[in-house]
Amino acid sequence: MGGVGVSAEGFGLKGPRGWAFRGVAFDAEPGSLIAVEGPSGSGRTCLLLALTGRMKATEGTATVGGAGLPKQLSAVRRVSALAHVPGVTDLDPALTVGEHLRERALLQRRFGDSLRGLLRPRSERTAEARLRIDSALDATGLDLTALPKGARTAVRDLERLEALRLSVALALIGRPSLLGVDDTDLKLSDAERGEVWALLRSLAEAGTTVVAVCSEAPEGAVTVSTRQSDGKEKADALAETGRS
Repeated sequence: MGGVGVSAEGFGLKGPRGWAFRGVAFDAEPGSLIAVEGPSGSGRTCLLLALTGRMKATEGTATVGGAGLPKQLSAVRRVSALAHVPGVTDLDPALTVGEHLRERALLQRRFGDSLRGLLRPRSERTAEARLRIDSALDATGLDLTALPKGARTAVRDLERLEALRLSVALALIGRPSLLGVDDTDLKLSDAERGEVWALLRSLAEAGTTVVAVCSEAPEGAVTVSTRQSDGKEKADALAETGRS
């Protein structure tokens, strides 16, 4: 599945504590790397969730592929996936890497595929699941053989960068047109941040449109800033989300 174009005009979301973000405007082609830049608490995660159809904006409009926001949330959710979003895509520290991958492939097969796909022979469905997992691992550069116990390595034993790669790989199993990634530079070294941006650029170059939350956008990305809300107050996180 190819990437989708993403654009916004006067896009904003207001909650009980004020504006989470406001006055967002940009236009990105399919296969773009879009960096949502701003300090923690500036509404950047709320914007990520709104652009992927998980939160409903209260002002302005956005377009993801042929779907318009805020009205067509379900259509946007069908073509998008999230990774590394605290409170939304948390990994289970007690499960192994292999268990996470198999579980996500099973969920994709049961709830993400067409009825026709579900009626295929079991051997074909198993082979398809294996292909999806292998493709996702290749795309993220997560080498299972390099982990302490291979696929049997528990998530709690992963390094931060490895856990981020796993979260992205799980999202890619659904072959989304739009991938949203939160906290791309949280508690990572400069070298690790460079690896993350190289990964996200490679995904965009392969065709998937990527929206990534960060404190500082990399060179060459379509940059969307949440540092201020339409030149007025700095945005507050929504009370319902507990963070932004």
